Amino acid sequence: MLKSKTFVKKTRSGGVMKVVDVLEEAVIRNVIILQTVLQEVRHRSAPVYKRVKDMIQDKEKHFYTFTNEHHRETFIEREPGESANDRNDRAIRVAAKWYSEHLKGHQPDGDELRVVLLTNDLGNREKAKENNLLVFKCEEYIKSLIANPELVDRLALSSDDQNDITSNKVLFAEHLPLSVIQTGIKNGSLLQGTFRASRDNYLEATVFVHGGGEDATEVLIQGLQNLNRAVHQDVVAVQLLPQSQWVAPSSVILQDEGEAKDENANEEEDKLQPFTAAQKPTGKVVGIIKRNWRPFCGMLNVSQIKESTRHLFTPAERRIPRIRIETRQASALAGQRIMVAIDGWPKHSRYPNGHFVRSLGKAGEKDTEQEVLLLEHDVPHQPFSQAVLSFLPKMPWAITPEDLEKREDLRHLTVCSVDPPGCTDIDDALHCRELEDGTLEVGVHIADVSHFIRPGNALDREAANRGTTVYLCGRASLTYAEAQMRIDDSTKNDNITKSLRGLNKLAKILKKRRIENGALTLSSLEVRFHIDSETHDPIDLQAKELLETNSMVEEFMLLANISVAQKIYDEFPDCAMLRKHPAPPPSNYDILHKASKSQNVEIHTDSAKALAYSLDKASVEGFLYFNTLLRILATRCMMQAVYFCSGMDSDFHHYGLASPIYTHFTSPIRRYADIIVHRLLAVAIGADTTYPDLMDKHKQSALSNNLNYRHKMAQYAQRASVAFHTQLFFKSRGILNEEGFVLFVRKNAIIILIPRFGLEGTVFFDTKDKSAPNLVFDEAGPTLKVEQHTFCIFDKVKVTIRLDDSNIQHQKIRMALVDPVIPGVSVPAPDVEPQAKKPKLDC
Repeated sequence: MLKSKTFVKKTRSGGVMKVVDVLEEAVIRNVIILQTVLQEVRHRSAPVYKRVKDMIQDKEKHFYTFTNEHHRETFIEREPGESANDRNDRAIRVAAKWYSEHLKGHQPDGDELRVVLLTNDLGNREKAKENNLLVFKCEEYIKSLIANPELVDRLALSSDDQNDITSNKVLFAEHLPLSVIQTGIKNGSLLQGTFRASRDNYLEATVFVHGGGEDATEVLIQGLQNLNRAVHQDVVAVQLLPQSQWVAPSSVILQDEGEAKDENANEEEDKLQPFTAAQKPTGKVVGIIKRNWRPFCGMLNVSQIKESTRHLFTPAERRIPRIRIETRQASALAGQRIMVAIDGWPKHSRYPNGHFVRSLGKAGEKDTEQEVLLLEHDVPHQPFSQAVLSFLPKMPWAITPEDLEKREDLRHLTVCSVDPPGCTDIDDALHCRELEDGTLEVGVHIADVSHFIRPGNALDREAANRGTTVYLCGRASLTYAEAQMRIDDSTKNDNITKSLRGLNKLAKILKKRRIENGALTLSSLEVRFHIDSETHDPIDLQAKELLETNSMVEEFMLLANISVAQKIYDEFPDCAMLRKHPAPPPSNYDILHKASKSQNVEIHTDSAKALAYSLDKASVEGFLYFNTLLRILATRCMMQAVYFCSGMDSDFHHYGLASPIYTHFTSPIRRYADIIVHRLLAVAIGADTTYPDLMDKHKQSALSNNLNYRHKMAQYAQRASVAFHTQLFFKSRGILNEEGFVLFVRKNAIIILIPRFGLEGTVFFDTKDKSAPNLVFDEAGPTLKVEQHTFCIFDKVKVTIRLDDSNIQHQKIRMALVDPVIPGVSVPAPDVEPQAKKPKLDC
């Protein structure tokens, strides 16, 4: 433990970047960050800058900023011929010297308070010693704290350390310097893009080229050498290979990365088998423009070498490579979920090098796994600060006379919300009443959240950053059963029930009109967990059933969103926040066409209306589930809907809804986009005043980008939560025997959909524990012939389902084929059927 009156440390930006994980430890206190250093950190890394600012604001840490650039005794001018970096180094030494002298006159007798300058810059250290300053390398100082040896693990590896733990064999090509990359991008010999590793195959990635035009937006990368140390989400420079070397995306699904390999492993093992169909532009990574590394969650693979301090870390995210770290806590960290940061990736090393950041808890425990999925999907979930909470309305809150004066009072109407018991984010309600002339009046009532969240305050900034609510399993999910029961019960004729019936009647008319205009009705299987009230474990799992009242509420929300979108665009054509759904490129529909043709059904995709009409007519005699499967596939063909600023785009169309304009207005409690739309609408109708950022199309566009990112990551987090709870459900179920359908066909596997559970799984035919059968894959079908049986999309099969928890970090739902029976491939059905009653599938 550091004594509070013993050390005051100044750190330079290189040092801060290297030791930020150490600085966050509770034992590190009494740190002074110079203004010079803070400015450098801000310029070099926004995430690290935020972490440092958070430490400064933590009163228990006793971290302080010294504004040396605005202090008469410590400000210095840049000298002729002096570089900016050398000037800043000198400013740090001047500040450290002045602070040492300053403290001498403010200390109790016999209690010496010493200033320690930490810097990793050799020249800076030498000059500091000449000035009689107490100076250390960051690593030297941390290693001197013998009471806290665990701090050493949190140090980022220096370049010397990294070279020390790699082999002499060059495994990868040298990355090009940034100057050469910039010249290559300018003359067209190189392409710049975002590197996205494959989820299914660690030897394959796609680079999405920035501004590459419609015909050349993706470059395929295959093989370890061509991937050349790029990590998922890095911005890279790519060189296209000659067209004769172009390949197709692999149809092979790799079950995992396999065993850890040493630097001298056979390079042939790291090459994919070539495949001839549908070749794509193919290239190799030749340089890194920007690293997008972050701390990664995962688990430690403890080395088998006794007393070794070097171990491999396996990230939870399969698209991130294993990371080699040094730690003296391996035995304590075994079985824990931990966080590790990458420090570098030398060309001599098969794996990047990194360092331990912190432990998250025991693997497999619900709280630990929930923390992992939130961190991995960059979901902000830290407690709200006091500054944020201070802007909440004071309780008990009541409507004021001023509110009544400015607002129309509709409390005399029968207004009802259709939400589940216990729902806490009720932000929409409806009313329906018959007027004297027989017309039905409908009101869509939306919570005025923007009344409470005022622009620019701490609460508003926090909401803008978080963007959206993330619903994890075990939380409330919408059910509409009570409203449906009221509508269906002929004995009920109270005002609420009559209102619901009127709404339901109108909703059917609205839906029919939308579909006639070309709106799509797609399908995606959602699941519902029944949670044990004591253990909070899932005790049942079933596909969600959508009731008529789901659609009733949805129709009026859609109508309100479209109406508000048109209003705010008419008033503010340059800065309206809208939402669009781009039409998919024709190639997206390839799998849909192949699937439908396998059942002799034709699907037209030249427009949304043609697709909607085709899907409505698609049927196969005796195969009632066919249409649902087709709609599930059609959903997979769609593009992602996105927020955008009207002044920065010209294509407003929402493909799925067949609407020329759309926005989000009806859920301001759970979406920040709706708050912006509320503010625009309030200004448009004279209910509120505007402010500069609301009218700035560039700031609105940047905000839209953040909201799109947060929305996407929220969806991924929710899916991960469903996957985790699905594993919990199957953990105590043993082996189940279920009917399903082939959804996709791959070169070595088939992907199965189990309608009863809304579950997808993969049946592999090249497993390690048995000899591979004869496999013939036909891309044109696509079909996969296994021995003498040929699998096509939508084939009905029977499979066993079990949880494979042999790898605690990457637990998987394993499926094995039962029927059709293929000798040497199929497995026998389990002797004991599950107790739950199984509905028979219509086929």
